Amino acid sequence: MFPYPSGNIHMGHVRNYVIGDICARYHKLKGDEVIHPMGWDAFGLPAENAAIQFKTHPQDWTLSNIRNMKDQLLKLDLDLDWDKELATCNEDYYRYQQELFIDLYNAGLAYKKDAIVNWDPIDQTVLANEQVIDGKGWRTGATVEKRNLSQWFFKITDYAEELLSDLNKLTLWPEKVKTMQKNWIGKSIGAEIKFQIADKDKYLNIFTTRPDTIYGATFIAVSINHNIVSEVLDKVSIEKIRKEFDGVTDDKEKIGINLDLRCKHPILDKEIPIYVANFVLDNYGEGAIFGCPAHDERDYEFAKKYNLPIIKVIDCLDTELPYVGDGKVINSPMLDGLSKDIAIDKIIKYFNKSGSGQKKINYKIRDWGVSRQRYWGCPIPVIYYEDGSYRVLDKSELPVLLPYDINLEDKGNALLNKQSWRNVICPKTNKKAYRETDTLDTFVDSSWYYIRFLNNKLDKPFDPAQVDKFLPVDKYIGGIEHAILHLLYSRFFMKALRDIYNLKIDEPFKQLFTQGMITHKTYKTITNEWVMPIEVVSKNGKLLRNKTGEAIEEGPCEKMSKSKKNVVEPNEILESYGIDATRVFMISDSPPDRELEWTDEGIQGSKNLVNRIQRYFSKKKGDINLDIEKEVEKFVYNIEKNILNFSLNKCVADIYTLFNYLEKRDLYLYDNKLSKKILICLFPIVPKLSLSLNKTLFKSDNIEKWPNINEDLLIENKIELPIQIHGKLVTTINTTKGYSEKEILKTIYQLDKIKNKIQNKKVTKVINVQDKIINIIIN
Repeated sequence: MFPYPSGNIHMGHVRNYVIGDICARYHKLKGDEVIHPMGWDAFGLPAENAAIQFKTHPQDWTLSNIRNMKDQLLKLDLDLDWDKELATCNEDYYRYQQELFIDLYNAGLAYKKDAIVNWDPIDQTVLANEQVIDGKGWRTGATVEKRNLSQWFFKITDYAEELLSDLNKLTLWPEKVKTMQKNWIGKSIGAEIKFQIADKDKYLNIFTTRPDTIYGATFIAVSINHNIVSEVLDKVSIEKIRKEFDGVTDDKEKIGINLDLRCKHPILDKEIPIYVANFVLDNYGEGAIFGCPAHDERDYEFAKKYNLPIIKVIDCLDTELPYVGDGKVINSPMLDGLSKDIAIDKIIKYFNKSGSGQKKINYKIRDWGVSRQRYWGCPIPVIYYEDGSYRVLDKSELPVLLPYDINLEDKGNALLNKQSWRNVICPKTNKKAYRETDTLDTFVDSSWYYIRFLNNKLDKPFDPAQVDKFLPVDKYIGGIEHAILHLLYSRFFMKALRDIYNLKIDEPFKQLFTQGMITHKTYKTITNEWVMPIEVVSKNGKLLRNKTGEAIEEGPCEKMSKSKKNVVEPNEILESYGIDATRVFMISDSPPDRELEWTDEGIQGSKNLVNRIQRYFSKKKGDINLDIEKEVEKFVYNIEKNILNFSLNKCVADIYTLFNYLEKRDLYLYDNKLSKKILICLFPIVPKLSLSLNKTLFKSDNIEKWPNINEDLLIENKIELPIQIHGKLVTTINTTKGYSEKEILKTIYQLDKIKNKIQNKKVTKVINVQDKIINIIIN
């Protein structure tokens, strides 16, 4: 995944890109056609905030950061295709994104509507549902507010079922990521029931997965943003309720406000009250539920609090309420005695026939709101007329470029005040018009960049023939935090573009690998000031700040974070330990999909391994035998297998195993052909060292192709055979596969441990499991 140009790369970047680089180098050695590009996710509000803070321009700040981070990446010796480099803030990228917006609009997949949206009060911009985590903004952590704004949306819900079902095709994705996407899409099968508002010709449409409990319905609850609320209450009253809801500190506390409205029960001759409640979600059906307190914990608590009836409709003891298990239906004349599934089927048929409801599939996912109220983003190619109508521009009118001369001092979107840019004359109507001042969510930028990598100089977004040839991306590496946002949006984009351009590709990423975070111990002064690890020294068993001598408290290992200063700067590590040792450590101490704790001992151990390899190949060669060839062949096989499985920590273990074997036996290969095989296998992991040794030993600047495996050499003939007496292990004997039982028993009976056990006894039976075990039975 391409990085956001924040200014400096961190060790998380290093780990991500080293993992990808190892894979890319391996596949190139195998003769595969490899695209290993790099780019920059360069738009976004942080650049605006930084520009204000440092009194510069977002573009200048961003491009300067890109240059700096590129210089740092070059020091990592990554085999990247820099000719395919792109930055989403450059015109030659976002102008084609504007084309894709037009395509989506013409396909009915982009539209504008007034909607209740998530408003981040700090960033002063709209957030998509996926960007709100536990009620707070994903970036700022601010409590999100609800506002009614006119916004652009992408119709991701049109692909909800396909996004869900096609998860089954993604056999090389982590199950955790697929589960997260499945839960976010949130498919539910049930019924939509029409509840008529008493004395009115209006209905509430309520979705439920348990229509079999309809006879137990004793209240209706709607979300604060439901239309019925704004019809009954004025804005002041709604805001008062909203503040009351927002002030709840216990997530389990249920609050309801009676709207003084009642609904007719769809079956029974009775009316039930309507509440606006803090626990009803906007994105569950239409934001309304019926409460069946006897068989739902949340509804039960609510009913108890507001003295509402509790009617059992599933057979259970009163002491079991709220009973949420299955059972026979009771107190439901139409359904009495039926099991859950049969009752659901029967009641849905009744609703269909009576016109009061129908079977319904509901998805939790909502359309993707892509409007953002900020300057530093891709302009949306739309103009508005004075009468309130709008027109999406033609492709011939592109690009819509961001103005450079802009005032960012005020909060909110600076484009609103840039009248010379905002005011235009429509070339089609000659009418006065205004540009759209919202820009696109940066997740739009990252939803198709992998396609643009195929040809970043093309005068259109992409070449469909190239897309069909090279996609999906074979290996995609990034953090688990992208499981829903970026990955789900990219899947939607790929499917939408497939339908618009008649592509053959369904999914953007064939194999997904989520690398673990890098952690480091945290350090604080006694005044709670965070301290960087490089500032901490140990003296007489105590931790001190090296410049001031202050006492330092050691905290737990946490994700490397600039705010907690538990970071290690890549440049310092590269200067102290070198690129090869850094690369080895990134993959050595834990599987790449798990957390890696940074320790000085760990990076020093990696440096020692690099030096050890260098020393080994400096010694003159000795005698070579078949056993050495087999050991090297096993090394080649294991390295290849572990690279393909992303088990890169095992690759490091394979290196230790090989050199332990060779050095223990004083077997030095020097310029033997086997050394060439070893260096080829080391090249993806430690390229600088491998090239240097290859030039010294074989006078060549080039690493040869990956060696073919000789399967015969992998066959292990030597075995250590366990010898048992009466099923208990006594000793082992070294032999070869296919041994003669008669001959090997002669040797076994001469072993002291065996002789002592069978002396003066008769062997009544020998159980020989060929090449596995020999069990001797005596009287």
